[in-house]
Amino acid sequence: MSIPTPHNTAKKGDIAKKVLMPGDPLRAKYIAETYLENPVCFNTVRNMLGYTGTYKGREVSVMGGGMGIPSVGIYTYELYNFYDVDAIIRIGSAGALQDDINVMDVVIAMGACTDSNFASQFKLPGTFAPTASYELLARAVEVAKEQGTPVRVGNVVSSDVFYSDDPGSSDAWRKMGVLCAEMECAGLYMNAARAGKQALGILTISDHMYREEAISAEARQTSFNKMMEIALGV
Repeated sequence: MSIPTPHNTAKKGDIAKKVLMPGDPLRAKYIAETYLENPVCFNTVRNMLGYTGTYKGREVSVMGGGMGIPSVGIYTYELYNFYDVDAIIRIGSAGALQDDINVMDVVIAMGACTDSNFASQFKLPGTFAPTASYELLARAVEVAKEQGTPVRVGNVVSSDVFYSDDPGSSDAWRKMGVLCAEMECAGLYMNAARAGKQALGILTISDHMYREEAISAEARQTSFNKMMEIALGV
């Protein structure tokens, strides 16, 4: 496919080698306006906003990826394969599954379990284990320590279902030590693996699936600063 694509009006060279990808395009706008110097908007198709600017002298882009693996799968595939992006760092929200994880904690997704059928397209003779780039993961942990931000590193689950008809599904992931639930990391990691590129998911806990704890939709857009600053520092 040639560029621009049906989903992205950027031309080659408009997007940096490293892209931060929140699900919410308004969070992408917030990051660009808050952290980047001289941000330029390269995409407005479907209001999936994307910007390129500089952070501490280094070029970086930020773009929304939408909700769910089908959406993030489209945007990350195009970035890796059509726009020559080398690394994508998902920065998003997640629901805690374990008792010792609290709202506003930061989780780095070392691995991403999933109930999605996304991997079937690769026709593998077994089960693929989607994992983060070790280089990005190690650097993120280092940056978090430098910033004084505690992080948890481990398995997350990327689910295709937000409103599950199975009330026991969370219990099943919880008993396997999965830290939190979200909807995109597994697709991102699989696309990165297939393209020979790098990927990482850094998540902020927005709600707890076993306690009455949650933050507002507005706060999700603007208050995940620790996560954003780790991603920018990687």
